[in-house]
Parts: sequence; structure tokens; C-alpha cells
Amino acid sequence: MLTRRQFAAAPAFLRAFSKSKPNLLLLMTDQHRGDCIGSDGNRVIRTPNLDSIANRGVRFRHAYSSTPSCTPARAGLLTGMSPWRHGMLGYGRVAEKYPAEMPRILRDAGYYTTGIGKMHWFPQRNPHGFHQTILDESGRAATPDFRSDYRAWFASEAPNLDPDATGIGWNDYTAKPYVLPERLHPTRWTGDVATRFIDTYTNPQSFFLKVSFARPHSPYDAPQRFWDQYSDAPLPKAQVGKWAAKYAPRNGPKDDIWHGAMGEAAVRNARTGYYGNISFVDEQVGRILESLQKRRLLDETLILFLSDHGDMTGDNNLWRKTYAYEPSARIPMLLAGPGVPRGAVNRTPVEIRDVLPTFAQAAGASLPGGCDGQSLFTPSREFIDLEHDVCYDKVNHWTALTDGKWKYIFDAYDGSEQLFNLEQDPHELTESGDAAALRLWRARMVAHLEPRGERWVANGRLRVRPESMLYGVNYPKADVAAGG
Repeated sequence: MLTRRQFAAAPAFLRAFSKSKPNLLLLMTDQHRGDCIGSDGNRVIRTPNLDSIANRGVRFRHAYSSTPSCTPARAGLLTGMSPWRHGMLGYGRVAEKYPAEMPRILRDAGYYTTGIGKMHWFPQRNPHGFHQTILDESGRAATPDFRSDYRAWFASEAPNLDPDATGIGWNDYTAKPYVLPERLHPTRWTGDVATRFIDTYTNPQSFFLKVSFARPHSPYDAPQRFWDQYSDAPLPKAQVGKWAAKYAPRNGPKDDIWHGAMGEAAVRNARTGYYGNISFVDEQVGRILESLQKRRLLDETLILFLSDHGDMTGDNNLWRKTYAYEPSARIPMLLAGPGVPRGAVNRTPVEIRDVLPTFAQAAGASLPGGCDGQSLFTPSREFIDLEHDVCYDKVNHWTALTDGKWKYIFDAYDGSEQLFNLEQDPHELTESGDAAALRLWRARMVAHLEPRGERWVANGRLRVRPESMLYGVNYPKADVAAGG
């Protein structure tokens, strides 16, 4: 890893820019599985524009979301910290302010900073260092006076229409085509706002632009033309191991279930809408790249694409996210632009916390104290940590480690363990019986958790933790007092 003195020095590749600093473009999706881009080897999904980014740069094969649900993942993105360091161990509220935050660091480094789309912060208009945010928060209104910019725009464009007319909930496994005119879809709105920003940008300083799409997260409501692309396509069927039989019963009567073997037709329907949502986002990414090209900014822009977490979509009888398994925890991550090798695949374990140090290095900014991430220009780690506090049910509570080849999962509720050989079993269908590997990974977990204290490790052994700890000791104290 670079020393802080080496890190703070201006990277040599900056000499290639006509400006003193590259533009920084962060493209983000929500709930996007790592195997759902064409460049990852998926021969069914159509993502030509994301694939073009991969071809122009580096694809990180073993990229993960350490706490795979929306808000803790976004806390890691904001701070460059691990879950234990930023204090969000599960799905809660992103704190109002951290000692160091990526938009603020880049603003202070001379960038004009803009966030478009889903931020998922509280308060929802909290800028966290952005000069401006233009928000799509889906139907989320954390305070009575809040209305997102997308919802306000929709009301002015279609005052007699309901933005939720398609009728699918925010965590449903059901899917159907978007019932309103395509131009009103939030994915199109996000693409429109982002392209207008680029087309009209005249500020003298370089920009940091975060474009955060609310899809492919449910509702799986792709417009009809994208639905039709997959209606007869050979979509992958759900992968289900014998160990996952305990998740076969449906856990509730509503459509926002977290487990249940819903049948081949239901899985196919969900994936038709899900794949369609991804291809719709990909089209907007293409429009953004085209705007950069027209302004002759593409070669001077460092582009990083990722998601906050994945989506089980029925694999191992599970739905949604918050699990250690690959469809939930592994994400797509691409880096392209000046100084990045073209068409490369990097197999180092990387994580969302690595975005801040990557952009800080490109901006010539100092690496903030407390940052756990590494620059994606030179990542170097043996494995990455994963965890999630209680969510959906008390039994869904775990910590895990993976290097992309093996994965060890410790069930905090009852102390059971799972070990998967991902090279031989990429769908995690069969628990490995390799006793030596199990001892190695268990010891690594002990070493990882032991600094947290005896609630986590006692006498060299992992402790069962059936009780919830949503916010750790490092969560900002003011937010704890406010009931964050």
C-alpha cells in the first residue's frame, strides 16, 4: 500500500491531462448483481455501454459490498471506511456527518461536485460536501416536507398521473412492464439530468459527477421494449443448493418476501424485469458517454462504475439482499480513463470503500485519516470482510470473509459455519468439506473480529451474537443520541 506521503503526491498520469485534474464520473446502480453485465461472462444480458467501459479499462472480478444493503454500503462509499470503522453494521441511517467524506474532500481539492439520482441519506437534502444534489429518492420521504426533484418534475410533467401506477412495491419479487410513457421513468429522468449537466457544463474547474440510478432495484418495471428483449431469452434459472432447503417455504403472504421457492415461472418473470431494468440503465450510460465524447471530455474523465450491492432474484431460495452469498454481496466494478490499463481484469478483492482513495489520488488530494480503502490503481489485499446485522429476521445475521476464491461465513445467530470453494462452486451450492481450509478461514475471522472485544471473540473463539448491534461504537455519537 502507498504511504500517506506517496499518496498525497500528484499522480504521474495527471501530466496527460489538458486540465490540471481529470473530471471524475461515478456511475452507480442499485441492487445490481456482479454477474449481470456482459463483460463478466453473462451471454444473455445486453450491456454494450458498460462493456465498453470494461474494454477501455479494468474490470474487478472480485468486487464486493461489505455490508450488502443500501445505506451501509453508501456509508462506505461516502467515507472510504470499513463497516466497523464507519459504524453501520446493518440497514440504518447514514450519519449526518463523518470526519471525512468523499464529496467534501473533492470539493476542497477544487472540484465542482454534483450528485444526481439516489443518495439515500438522512436528512435527504444533506449535501455531504456536494455543491448540489438533484434527487430521485423513489417513494421515500423521510420528513413530511420532502419531495424529491424527480417527483416534483413528474408532477409538473404529468399532473394527472401516478408515478407508482405500475403497482409493484419497492421490495417485490413480482415484475411487469412500466405502464406509463417511457420518458417518465426514473431511469430516463436520471439519464436526462446527467446528460444535460455534461452538455451545459462551463465551470472552469474539473467536475466530480455522481450519477446514481435507482434501478435495477425493484420494482422490476422495465419499459416494454426492454421487457420484450428478454421475454423469450434463455434467462438463467435459479441456482439452489441442498443446504438452502430451509429457505424454500415462503416466509410471508406479501410480495416483499425474503425467502421462498416461488417456482421457475416466478423467477423467470422477476429476471425478465430485472434484466430489462439493467439494459435500460445501460442505455442511459451510453447517452452519458456520448455527451462526454461530444464535449471532448471522455479522454479527460476518470470513470468508475459500481453498485451498492446485488440481488438474489431467487438463487438459493432467497430474494432481495443482505446476504453473504455472491448474488447479494458481489457487485460489478469498472474503472476506465487516463492512467488505467485497457481491457484488463483484476482479481484482487476490492470493495466500495476503495472508491474514495481512488478518486482522492486522481484529484491529488491527501488520503484522510481513518480511511480503510485502497486506491484501485494499485489494490493489494488478501481478502475482504463482509457482515450484516439482523435484517428481515433474527436468523439473518452474519459475518464473512472472502478472497473471491473461497468464502467463509459465520452465522452470528447460532454459530454455524459455511465454507464455499468459489472456483469449483461459483453458485455456492455445496458446502466445502476441506477441514484445513475451514481452520484457516476461521482463524482469519477470529483475528479480524478479536479487536472488537469479547462480545465478538472470547478465549480465541468466535462468539454467538443473537442480539442485534445495528450501530457500532464508531458510529458518530451525535447520530446515536438522535436515535440514528
